[in-house]
Amino acid sequence: MLQLLPTLLLLAASPWARLAGLLQYLEGDYPVAVSSQNEAELQEQAGFADEALQAAHELGPEAAPLLPRLEAVAAKVKAHADAEGVARECGALAREAISLGHVPQAPRRPPDLETGKKLWLQTCAVCHGASGHADTEVGKALQPAPADFHDPERMATLTPYKAFNTTSFGLKGTAMVAFPQFSDDERWSLAFFLFTFRQPECKGEPPRATLEALATSTDGQLSERLGADALPCLRRKPPALDKAAQLYAARDGVEKAIALHHAGRVDEARQTVVDAYLEGLEPIEPMMRARDASRVSELERAFTRTRLSAGTTPGFERDAKNLIGLLDKTAAGSTASGFWSVFIGAALILLREGFEALVVVGALLAVLKKMGAKEHARIVHFGWATALVAGVGAFVLGHQLLAAADREWVETSVGFFAVVMLLYAALWLNARSNMSRFMGELREKMTGALGRGSAAGLFVIAFTAVGRESFETALFIEGLASDSPAGATWGAAAGLVLVAALVVFVTRVGFKLPMKTLFNASTVLLVATAVVLLGKAMHGLQELGVLPLLPLPFFELPALGVFSDWLTLLPQAVVAVAPLLWLKWRPARRAA
Repeated sequence: MLQLLPTLLLLAASPWARLAGLLQYLEGDYPVAVSSQNEAELQEQAGFADEALQAAHELGPEAAPLLPRLEAVAAKVKAHADAEGVARECGALAREAISLGHVPQAPRRPPDLETGKKLWLQTCAVCHGASGHADTEVGKALQPAPADFHDPERMATLTPYKAFNTTSFGLKGTAMVAFPQFSDDERWSLAFFLFTFRQPECKGEPPRATLEALATSTDGQLSERLGADALPCLRRKPPALDKAAQLYAARDGVEKAIALHHAGRVDEARQTVVDAYLEGLEPIEPMMRARDASRVSELERAFTRTRLSAGTTPGFERDAKNLIGLLDKTAAGSTASGFWSVFIGAALILLREGFEALVVVGALLAVLKKMGAKEHARIVHFGWATALVAGVGAFVLGHQLLAAADREWVETSVGFFAVVMLLYAALWLNARSNMSRFMGELREKMTGALGRGSAAGLFVIAFTAVGRESFETALFIEGLASDSPAGATWGAAAGLVLVAALVVFVTRVGFKLPMKTLFNASTVLLVATAVVLLGKAMHGLQELGVLPLLPLPFFELPALGVFSDWLTLLPQAVVAVAPLLWLKWRPARRAA
């Protein structure tokens, strides 16, 4: 029964979509019918006007404000009058119906043109022809004739959204029937595919355009806005990820949760809110956060409130409707690239993590210098360079993992792993804050390596010193790469250049740097970073529905992993205080 619910919701919402589709059909075709004075076409338009009026009556009180205007439109259509005025009014009424019924005008996910082609050949080609010319024997026998999708006059007013509505509801009085056996995704794929008939092969990449803009624009409108040369690629290469489509998918999930809540299935409604977040908002969260972090935080809080209010009918409906309104408002906004934000973030991460490795590499090179074995420095450089290459490999594998699995689960798991690594590194550094002992350890290891002539031993020391930071950096860069791969790549490259410059600097100044101070500062930085990541990881488990929510009145700084919830703040407090207690307890233990 639960699996059938999305279909039931579609059917419940379809009268608004049907009304909007009929009005848009009148908007585009009525002026053509008046111009041609074809009696059959004029009668067809009158039938559509009556259908639109009937659909509005069936919608009840919510559509009542539209009825007088619809009646006026129907009267003009029956009188074959005021073609341009009727077209304008139908367009305005269609937009109001879409707004009142929250009708999505774009696919929830990118259309699959190969699927569209397959469905076309199986179902549509018998009348419209394999190439869309409507020149088949069956098509020639039909009255009215099937649409020719190469006809400039027909295509001047057609959009994929109108084609989607036609396959969803059919056209009364024609041979065009509805295809309820197709899913929404299949009908959208079919609608987008038929717009490829008139286009040559795509050469290059299309300019940026949202799925909603592609779905609601004619070929002429796209050419005017983005250039006629771009049209083939716009129609043949839909965008892979679209912010508005994802937000509409989240909206669908919230509506589904409302229906479940009405049916008394509170637990399922609560989980559906979580799923709506994970499937709709979470995949585009990095993209949106780079553009408008405050709006992302607002959406996350709205999802949390809705989930918390499950079980209280008035509160849940209020919070769910507020969330729907916020999703609609966000979907209507424009998208923006986060390249520079990602670039700066990646460069800073490389500097932060590279500094930890730099301290150790600098000490290794300084020891070699003092031992008069500078010719072995190249082995150290080869060791840390190899560790960086291994880190890049970890980044590539991690990218594939994030693409193949639930991103929120991966990020949360990686967050906990990074916390453990950071705390270990902090304690490791602190244990070596006594530089004389630390240098003694290094000298002993390196003397053994050099004494045996073992380049492999020296390589292992350098590799392991840098390898931890390299792998850790790969984990952190993954989240940024999901926002802007180019920004993450160039930012990481810039960070590597700066780290390399610091390596040269440390190599030249040797122990003139205040090494103990740097080690202590690094310890504080690592613990602070662990606290931030722990808060985000705990919050991730709450977003996944694994942990409950225990809100408390407290400020929030999501960027720093601070959330107003007991289950995130308490573990963070423990992690922040534990190293101090350990440092205080360790001298007493040694004295004993």
